[in-house]
Amino acid sequence: MTDWQPTASIDTLRQRAYLMAEVRRFFAEREVLEVETPVLGQGGSTDVHLASLSCEAVTPQGHQRLWLQTSPEFAMKRLLAAGSGPIFQIARSFRDGEVGRRHNIEFSMLEWYRPGWSLTQLLDETQTLIRALLPDDPGPTRQHAYRDLFLTHLHLDPFRVDMETLRGVASQRGQLDMSDAERDGCLDLLMGLVIEPSLGQSGIDVVVDYPASQAALARRHRDPRDGEWVASRFEIYLKGIELANGYDELTDAAEQRQRFVEDNVARRAQKLPEVAVDERLLAAIESGMPEGSGVALGLDRLIQLALGRERLSEVVAFATPVC
Repeated sequence: MTDWQPTASIDTLRQRAYLMAEVRRFFAEREVLEVETPVLGQGGSTDVHLASLSCEAVTPQGHQRLWLQTSPEFAMKRLLAAGSGPIFQIARSFRDGEVGRRHNIEFSMLEWYRPGWSLTQLLDETQTLIRALLPDDPGPTRQHAYRDLFLTHLHLDPFRVDMETLRGVASQRGQLDMSDAERDGCLDLLMGLVIEPSLGQSGIDVVVDYPASQAALARRHRDPRDGEWVASRFEIYLKGIELANGYDELTDAAEQRQRFVEDNVARRAQKLPEVAVDERLLAAIESGMPEGSGVALGLDRLIQLALGRERLSEVVAFATPVC
């Protein structure tokens, strides 16, 4: 039996440790506080496109369902509301069913928050960090509106195309039956299969102005071109890989609660299990979480690119076992 051995070489793990030290040095130089928050929370991510893992624990209140965090976001925002100032964390995160060349059920997420910063300021800092960890200059940075990418690659407007046409294109491109799929499900499939592979092939590509329905915990604003509501967020791509997801953070507790409710309604409609809402997060936002921006970066993926490895399993000590 040989599957006890690590999936990454010891030399690779040494290189990984060096890069993680560089991350900590990057934030120390900028006086951003490193924090640690629990892996287990009372609520999970209600995002319809994320599958949370949970467990049953014995607590003083009896048996309680706790959620393995899909990112450290909720707890870190509670620290922001408590007056932490700028913070970062290298956190163990969990997403069920995500195993592959670029995925692992358990992975390392680098997440940081900048109170008082605009999304543009945070985007600049995120690019600076990415470039600092790569061995070579990846090329120029280009910014694209989500809508323009769909018009260029698929000749359709993702905000206004009728559902029959959208489902037909998604079914044809994905070679799947998408006849009952929701709009965002079709758009995600087309983004992943058609558009993402072309991004970041000759530089760093930044995608902005996602559909308002994909805002998650970000603010929304109107596209100045036509007044369409869009999400105030960005995603960064390199070599066809999504590396980072940044938000102009929502600080309206009532709106955030409504989004959580809508997420669980969508979960029920798609016969997905509901996820408990994190009431402590909502209370923290209501108490006065400061305005600002935050970003989550897939640290394993960035290390994979920095070391030139083909699979994420080659840069983690023990990847999710596949029987």
